[in-house]
Amino acid sequence: MRETNKVFHLAIPCKDLDETVDFYEKLGCKLARRYDDRVTFDFFGDQVVCHLSPDNIDDEPKMYPRHYGVTFLDKDEYNQALEFAISKDLPFFGKPMVRFKNRKEEHLTFFLIDPANNLLEFKYYHDNSMVY
Repeated sequence: MRETNKVFHLAIPCKDLDETVDFYEKLGCKLARRYDDRVTFDFFGDQVVCHLSPDNIDDEPKMYPRHYGVTFLDKDEYNQALEFAISKDLPFFGKPMVRFKNRKEEHLTFFLIDPANNLLEFKYYHDNSMVY
């Protein structure tokens, strides 16, 4: 069980620090630190570090096997995030969709793509027992 004294940490590649900061700040993430080779964000309460690594960018990103994001426990918060992404004209990777329709694990989801082709998934399960 997660406790409030723990923060998840994720490190990902980026190709340009300025465009990375612009994207994540538009998304609503707070820039915590910036160095010559990386930037660190408060990503919805967790830590995402984007390391300058232009030679490690996926040319043709796919949803699977690699992406990360936020699972909302409240449908209104999911809908607000979707509307926010649309209003900020953030780049979507495909259209918002329903996954596993009519199954217990059915969920709403949308993907964004950052400037380094990292995919971010935002989702909401109708049945919260399916979150884990």
